[in-house]
Amino acid sequence: MIKRFIRHNAEDAGSSGSLNDLSFLLIIFFIVIAGFNVNKGFLLNLPSKDKPIIVNTQDIMKCSLTEAGEVLVDGKKVEMEELTAVIEEKLKTWPNMTFLLEINPETHYQKVVDVISTIRKLKVENFSFRMAGEK
Repeated sequence: MIKRFIRHNAEDAGSSGSLNDLSFLLIIFFIVIAGFNVNKGFLLNLPSKDKPIIVNTQDIMKCSLTEAGEVLVDGKKVEMEELTAVIEEKLKTWPNMTFLLEINPETHYQKVVDVISTIRKLKVENFSFRMAGEK
């Protein structure tokens, strides 16, 4: 009786199945453990509900951003460089100053970011903003 041995082709799909599974599991593993860089935007410390902050109305510096991106302090147009000087001067007289920024909904986002960045660089601790037209 003659026995014939059947040879399997090297390109047989069943022979590389375990390698496919292993590579898939490794890809999933590296995706899960990979650290993603998430842009967190502005980190603002919000007051707690238990301890509300009472602000003296005399210590509020009101600033508004117009639709055209102009910065107005007390109704007067101010450039970004001047805004830094104005804030520094107010901080000398009012160290607990609250900066209130009123933003027009049509203002470009970059202008808002520029003003907030200026405020953060000057280390203004109390900051509040609202959209124009809301009370």
